Amino acid sequence: MGKTWQIEQKYEGKEFDVGRFIEELLERKGITSKTQRKEVLSPKTPLDFTAKDGGIDEKQLNKVIVRIHEAINKKQSIVVYADYDADGVTAGAILWETLWSMGAQAMPYVPHRVDEGYGLSIKGIDNVREQFDPSLIITVDHGVTAHEKVAYAKSLGIEVIVTDHHVLPEILPDCLMMHTTKLSGSGVSWFLSKELKPSEELLSLAAIGTVADLLPLIGVNRSIVKYGIEAMRKTKRVGVVALLKESGITKDCITPYSISHGLAPRLNAMGRLEHAIDALRLLCTKNVEKAQMLSEKLGFTNKERQKITEDTVIHAKGLVVEDDAKLLFVGDVSYNQGIIGLVAGKLVEHYYKPSIVVSIGEEFTKASARSIVGFNIVEAIRECQDLLVDVGGHPMAAGFTVATKNIDALKVKLLEIASRDITEEMLQRKLRVDAEIPLSAVTLDLFNAIQQLAPFGQGNYEPVFATKRVKVTEARLVGATGKHVKLKIDGVDAIAFSMGELFEKLNEKPTIDIAYGIDLNVWNGTKKLQLVVKDIIFPD
Repeated sequence: MGKTWQIEQKYEGKEFDVGRFIEELLERKGITSKTQRKEVLSPKTPLDFTAKDGGIDEKQLNKVIVRIHEAINKKQSIVVYADYDADGVTAGAILWETLWSMGAQAMPYVPHRVDEGYGLSIKGIDNVREQFDPSLIITVDHGVTAHEKVAYAKSLGIEVIVTDHHVLPEILPDCLMMHTTKLSGSGVSWFLSKELKPSEELLSLAAIGTVADLLPLIGVNRSIVKYGIEAMRKTKRVGVVALLKESGITKDCITPYSISHGLAPRLNAMGRLEHAIDALRLLCTKNVEKAQMLSEKLGFTNKERQKITEDTVIHAKGLVVEDDAKLLFVGDVSYNQGIIGLVAGKLVEHYYKPSIVVSIGEEFTKASARSIVGFNIVEAIRECQDLLVDVGGHPMAAGFTVATKNIDALKVKLLEIASRDITEEMLQRKLRVDAEIPLSAVTLDLFNAIQQLAPFGQGNYEPVFATKRVKVTEARLVGATGKHVKLKIDGVDAIAFSMGELFEKLNEKPTIDIAYGIDLNVWNGTKKLQLVVKDIIFPD
């Protein structure tokens, strides 16, 4: 709400033609040649892509494969050292299962967020040495910033292979490395597994990780998610089946949205509050009873995570000073390290400013950052390298550790950088509307035509439409806390998520302008078109 609409095309009633709209939409996306159109409308399977297509150096990949085969042939102990988020856990499950199926003496390992911290650590390396005595550690979804930790492992006689997709730092680890920023951690892991022992079924896990880590759904990533969702719909993997059931998602209704709002939060919750190894166990177990028990544990932990997040967001908003600062920097000793990234995201959502939330420790403080379009948050933080212990991440999301004594100085410097680099225009919320159309143009034909461009997500957004001067004929609050509004707009069903605060106004001023996506709602076997409202304007 409160966004500026950028309307790309306007159609009158008789002018709107579904085929022409799709053609014009593809042109605006820069898809003009027959080859490009074919790639979009009929994307090839990830099995047909090469590592080079995913931005992976094939020479490095080949060296990694040779070393892994050597470890398998020599029966060396291998540890797949994963990250504790949904992308890291799925990446770990993909590679560990592949190695295990090849007869490798391999074990998965996930560090504890608070006890060991992100990625490779001295404590983590000591732990895997004590438990598994590995000759080889393979990192998944982390490792590019761990040059000191890799050196420590080597001093113990442990070789390290890094597979990662995060932005490269200035100093790289001295080891074999498989890296690209084009894929998710699970995508990198799947491409390595594809070269070792191809598996379409493992695409289901790569799809979860790719969506969870907000990769742009274009090219290879779109293919991974499209075919990964197809694999998920057919999967007999008992852990995924149990997780879908616990999330209330039926197999024929799996979408990137249901992954990002249903599956991913449950997998992430374990690493945030408990230990992510249980999320990995769920994905890999072959025991139905164990899968049910673990999925229930993930669901319960996610509910707990939601409550802690809500309470922390309320507290964090109380710390925000409404001034001209272009970046928010808040924290407290009470903040749980596991949810500060979520809190930062909620602050960006509410204030539309880059936000940094810190969990203040006695000696060291952990921080998570989320950004807005146009402001590279990880590069901004790296400008303050002299004040930091470590930093990693992407242009839109990052995490770092800082000595607690340096927090105030860091805050001052980051506010200066934000003031220098963020323009007033960047702080304006914008909503791109693909077409202004009459409500009569919302048909099953239009919905089916749009679905040719699916799956939708980051970088491949679902088309957004606008219709002005429509009338709300019915409105009621829905959801456990009345957060959402169910509507009938000129007789058409609609849902407005997280717009409960507009309920009274919708009844007082029922004539509105709406921006929306189009969904097919399936209930008790009946299919009905539904508008998914993105924004509402009350015209004068």
